[in-house]
Amino acid sequence: MEYAQAEWPIVADREVILSFSSLSLRQKGLLMTAAGPLIISPDALLIKLVGMPDSQVLFWRGALFALGMLLVLLLRSGRNIGAMFRRCGLTGLGVAAFFSLSNVGFVLGNQYTKGGNVLMILAGTPLIAALLSRVFLHERLPWRTWLAILLCLAGTSLIVLDDAGPGSWLGNAFALLAAVSMAANFTLCRTRPHVDMSPMLVVSGLLLVLAALPLATLQGSVILPSVSQAGWLALLCLVLLPLGFTLIQRGPLYLPAADVSLLMLLETVAGTLWVWWVLDETPSSLAFIGGAVVLGTLLTKGLIERRLERQARSAPSAPAHSAARS
Repeated sequence: MEYAQAEWPIVADREVILSFSSLSLRQKGLLMTAAGPLIISPDALLIKLVGMPDSQVLFWRGALFALGMLLVLLLRSGRNIGAMFRRCGLTGLGVAAFFSLSNVGFVLGNQYTKGGNVLMILAGTPLIAALLSRVFLHERLPWRTWLAILLCLAGTSLIVLDDAGPGSWLGNAFALLAAVSMAANFTLCRTRPHVDMSPMLVVSGLLLVLAALPLATLQGSVILPSVSQAGWLALLCLVLLPLGFTLIQRGPLYLPAADVSLLMLLETVAGTLWVWWVLDETPSSLAFIGGAVVLGTLLTKGLIERRLERQARSAPSAPAHSAARS
């Protein structure tokens, strides 16, 4: 598959531009996609600070997220925003639906089962994405990716082990829905590798609003947030989520769906550190070990692939060099 060229904001430092332009498309994709989970990593912390019922969080999350994504698109493309939506086509509607389902599954999963169960099930997203890509896209993943998936799954399990338990089958099912939907979203994006699907996140936010309305009706009317709640929601849904998910959703332009899902696990590690720092919820020793396993695995995998890329680049020039010497 061919990959689209990266669209990056103007950077004042000329050296930064030159160093970034020297990277391969895969390396640019890795940096872009890894930045996304780190930007949205305060998600769980800010939801705790908001302290609203799940249905209301889902409603305001969808409405403000759609608005924030629209603002990001206007800054990126201006008058060409309509063309960006049209390029997504029917595939984009599927992407929006899967992204919305993953959000609904995540929020309701946390409502009906333990948070540790949700995160542990979500850690299986890279494995699900790898299987979907193998079946539907016939993408063959190298052994290092399969090994990295298993190691990151083990590491994430250690992080959330203290907060895991039997839970309920309904909550676990919602968490599994979130994992499968997110993997399907990334896999579907890979079917059109030249098209940026991030504009469809606007549609996804509106779908979240529609999904939240029946839940809000059952739990009471949608209540306007207080000033402090509105501030946290604005920071999360108008700024962090649109910026982070714009980068994440562009990941499949450059990387296999399994690799994008792997990098999403950075959110679990960084999110745990945010809660520890702000709310003083000290992680267990196992959580620190698990975080080290995840970060070490992703770093090692990245270094190995960078070395392989360099070897691949230098391989074609070797015969020509030897011929010139002879």
